[in-house]
Amino acid sequence: MSLDPPTYILSLQNNTRARPISWEGAVRAKTISDADLNKIKSIDKVRKEQRRQTVEQDLPGFTALLLGGPKDGSPSIFQSAAKRPDIVQYMLVLVGDCIDEIPPLVTSMLKHPSPFKPFLPLLKSTSSNPEDPIPLLASSVLSSLISAAVIASSSSAPSQKHIDEALPQLYGYVATLVKSTDAGLQDIGVQEYSALLRSTRAREIFWDMRDTTLAPLMDILRAAAGTSKDGDSTLWSGGSSARTVTETGISGGVGIQLLYHCLLVVWQLSFEGEMVGDGLHDEHDILILYVQLTRISPKEKTTRLLLSTLRNLLSTNRTSLLPAAVLARLPALLQNVAGRHLTDLDLLEDLQALREMLDDYTKTQTTFDEYAAEVRSGHLRWSPPHRSEAFWRENARRILEAANGELPRKLADIMAKSWDHDRQVLAVGCNDVACLVREVPEKRPMLEKLGLKTRVMELMQSGDEAVRWESLRAVGEWLRYSFE
Repeated sequence: MSLDPPTYILSLQNNTRARPISWEGAVRAKTISDADLNKIKSIDKVRKEQRRQTVEQDLPGFTALLLGGPKDGSPSIFQSAAKRPDIVQYMLVLVGDCIDEIPPLVTSMLKHPSPFKPFLPLLKSTSSNPEDPIPLLASSVLSSLISAAVIASSSSAPSQKHIDEALPQLYGYVATLVKSTDAGLQDIGVQEYSALLRSTRAREIFWDMRDTTLAPLMDILRAAAGTSKDGDSTLWSGGSSARTVTETGISGGVGIQLLYHCLLVVWQLSFEGEMVGDGLHDEHDILILYVQLTRISPKEKTTRLLLSTLRNLLSTNRTSLLPAAVLARLPALLQNVAGRHLTDLDLLEDLQALREMLDDYTKTQTTFDEYAAEVRSGHLRWSPPHRSEAFWRENARRILEAANGELPRKLADIMAKSWDHDRQVLAVGCNDVACLVREVPEKRPMLEKLGLKTRVMELMQSGDEAVRWESLRAVGEWLRYSFE
């Protein structure tokens, strides 16, 4: 999968190539050797074909120039010129060109005993400037090398130990780019993530570091959707966020290309669906987020990535995620998407597969299953069961006793949170407590032990009128039995 290089990097590379370097002065200062200079001049500022032929005629020599001598221990050009940042920067651009143009050189570099060693220290900026060119260029070179390494055949690949040591360092630097407020730097970081996530092991390391790697990327997606990590009642209730789409991006500052690249990374991650599915749901509300993003998706290519990711996640986590998908109103959204004029065959296939998967699931579900899925999702809304007296008469005892009291414990966990950005959750929770006490009064000690009585009494002082009303109703149900 090849993406166009970010404009920011191309501009930096072109500016670097145009700068004059005092190579002879570096030789006189013994920063580099005559032999190094001869090799550099033989491939610098020449036609691509001439460069390729020159390098291929002496792969061991050029590999030693860039990575150091594997037998005699001679330093790489980056170690020799460590005190000349202008030379280091120039050579990073030159080696990047060679990696892009000369595959046999990449193979030779990957066979080196320490293929990434000269570049990893360059990720550590000597300044606080996030636009420091040397770490940026080093990350670009490392991304290309490691991307090739993770899919190389066993005969030409470096040891897994080298990859396992290099990837966390590179991921850590790339995460700083994705966290940047500069969209150009963000896009560089996200594209480098995509280049690296080409093997199961690379995705495992990325996932293990997800607080560093994935979190800022999900922040970008939430900004595009118009929500925040704390929750958005409009999205959870199935309403449409007031977002607009232009030719250059989604209102809220996220460009369409950056959105596409972020979705591409999550799609690549979704190929490890069993590993990441529940975590994406629990930590990032991935289903409700992707429902909203699909609703406002500006292009067919973004819709394709959204639905393909959902298909990967749902097919590998049916028990936990299909109930949550129904709660997030994915079936209704898919019906809406089916009404769009779609031409992409992969998109149409994913759409059909998702609809069939959800249809098969919903045919076997009861109202109790719907309620249990909502509670397990950790977010309550005024869905039909909450207001149905018949539902509570038929299911209150089952709710309290099923799975050794799992649902009331989860309800207590939900109620314990402040929900400053979505007070409706507390109103719904108080309603449920009132219904449980009314229908199964002998289970009041169980609910008190979970802290639910204390919590609904606290909420009588809430500044939200709906929360106050529902909490008063719940306390009233408790008081009905206080003199028995």
